Amino acid sequence: MDKLAKLQAFIGKEFTESPSPFMRWLNPIVISAEEGQIEFRYKVRAEWLNPMGNLHGGVTAAIMDDIIGATMFSLNEKSFITTINNAIDYFSTAKENDDIIAETKVIKRGRQFVNAQCEIWNSDKSRLIAKGTSNLFKINN
Repeated sequence: MDKLAKLQAFIGKEFTESPSPFMRWLNPIVISAEEGQIEFRYKVRAEWLNPMGNLHGGVTAAIMDDIIGATMFSLNEKSFITTINNAIDYFSTAKENDDIIAETKVIKRGRQFVNAQCEIWNSDKSRLIAKGTSNLFKINN
């Protein structure tokens, strides 16, 4: 089974077979998966909060980095693709037990570099929580 088909097999379910232990800890539900575009839902947990009771910015950044990594997985490349930078803007927050939606898309896919973006929304997509972009580098094995 190719990598994209593996993601698609989990639509509507927790992605329990991710090769990333960190992603398994984040425990996303796969909403959709297409080549270069992924959408996951997460339940904000107590250990993800800052002292004010809001979703911690570091967790938001980690979700973005991890789902963008899954988006690279969806490309079925033979090369490993690694993040070389992230730029994130924060607009709003979420509270414990809130559902949040992270959606990604590849903006540009070159021979050596890939540029991708991620938006994180509240559950009905009426409020943008954060938006980020990443540049990634293909490492030939």
